[in-house]
Amino acid sequence: MSRQANIVFIMADQLAAPALPAYGHKIVKAPHIQGLAERGVIFDAAYCNSPLCAPSRFSMLSGRLPSDIGAYDNAAEFPATVPTFAHMLRLGGYRTILSGKMHFVGPDQLHGFEERLTTDIYPADFGWTADWERPGRRQDFYHTMLSVVEAEACRRSQQIDFDEEVAYQAERKVFDLARDDDDRPFFLLVSFTHPHDPYTIGQDYWDLYRPEEIDLPSVPALAPADMDPHSRRLYEALGMADYALTEERILKARRAYYGAISYVDARLGRLLETLEAAGLAEDSIVVFTADHGDMLGERGLWYKMCFYEWAARVPLIVAAPERFAPRRVDRPVSLLDLFPTLQDLGGLAGLELPEDLPGSSLLPLLEGGEGGPEAVHGEYLGEAAAGPLMMIRRGRHKYVVGSESPPQLFDLAEDPQELRNLAGDAALAEAEGALAKEAARRWDLEALRAEVIANQRRRRFVQQAQLIGAHLPWDFQPIFDASESYARNTQAILGDLESRARLPYRAAPLPDGPGASRRES
Repeated sequence: MSRQANIVFIMADQLAAPALPAYGHKIVKAPHIQGLAERGVIFDAAYCNSPLCAPSRFSMLSGRLPSDIGAYDNAAEFPATVPTFAHMLRLGGYRTILSGKMHFVGPDQLHGFEERLTTDIYPADFGWTADWERPGRRQDFYHTMLSVVEAEACRRSQQIDFDEEVAYQAERKVFDLARDDDDRPFFLLVSFTHPHDPYTIGQDYWDLYRPEEIDLPSVPALAPADMDPHSRRLYEALGMADYALTEERILKARRAYYGAISYVDARLGRLLETLEAAGLAEDSIVVFTADHGDMLGERGLWYKMCFYEWAARVPLIVAAPERFAPRRVDRPVSLLDLFPTLQDLGGLAGLELPEDLPGSSLLPLLEGGEGGPEAVHGEYLGEAAAGPLMMIRRGRHKYVVGSESPPQLFDLAEDPQELRNLAGDAALAEAEGALAKEAARRWDLEALRAEVIANQRRRRFVQQAQLIGAHLPWDFQPIFDASESYARNTQAILGDLESRARLPYRAAPLPDGPGASRRES
């Protein structure tokens, strides 16, 4: 790649790394993701920095932890003053393009993207604000177990409608990039909403899996009395006791989730084929990841909102065969590290940023060397909590602590299913003490809890006012000017226009017939 490489960044929603064959799953069918992994670099211990959609995405884009930018929950504003890697890449000469979900909240719906091809699937206002002052109250926007109870095949769904639009717009844009006159490199972020619940998928993807091959959770459901306090709050807030979560219902939900992964895989395959057809694959780096995972019934928990592996560990695959040899990296990394990594991948190491960021570039690891972060940090500040919940992954140990939750310490090398909480174990006193001190240095949990509650109050107040009288929504309205599409008399000669729009492009031959000399100049 002699010039700055194009970067195609593909993001799934709520895709747990342990559910992919590239990470050892034996049932899920994802041949295109698997193919990307076989020719790319696989990060085996990549984590989101918040197991909730909007905070995770805002943190990833900004390269900063959620509490540093006020990204507390799915209705927290993403301030326009926060620089993102889209701003950085744009300053560095890239065209920055977004197709799909990003869950931006607030009036800025671009955050550094020069073009946005679709609207979002979720609202951009403060309506989904969590309420820590009433932790037992179940708010309207909370997940419920209906998604599990109603799991099935479908002909169509809101999620399918959205992702079909995302895929179509992204593929069309790739062809546009190949045939327009703008020679800047591009950064294209394509963000699908699958396999996010509801657990339903089209019949063709449902039928990829036989009922008898679907597996039950590897860790059975715990009784509420045996759950840690945060899991117990999730159990109550999501109404997990409202429905009988029978084996049949659990298996159907997992079958739909697996089918939704296969759906994302197919969309990824189409996008990669489009890059090839447009002649752009050779000059493009492909990044594949997700915003967080899904517990999918493990431990009796569903969705995300906690720091167990199925919720917090995400796929991260980077493929550029001409630059990086295929390999696996077992060092813990996080989505925070993507900002400095993209800076290096784009050849923008000399671009001065307005502030230092906590993440570490993964380029040395991509190239087979040493490097990466010393530790991974995560924060959960959203619904169904009563206060901050924090995570540190350092080496083989994961430490989780909150203002309303006692510490948890897991040795993931010996106990990858997190069955034994080793907090208080004398044999690990030194390791636990060091992690506890690190958490205390990084977070003032009580002060942060007070800050989050005050912010929640302000947002609820503003939201109530915004809905009175005339309401101008913040939701993104895609810009589309039909008068500039296809053949128009304000554009070039019809034949020239059609030739330029054809891939592969070939200049029209000069007239060489008997009437050539009589053509008008």
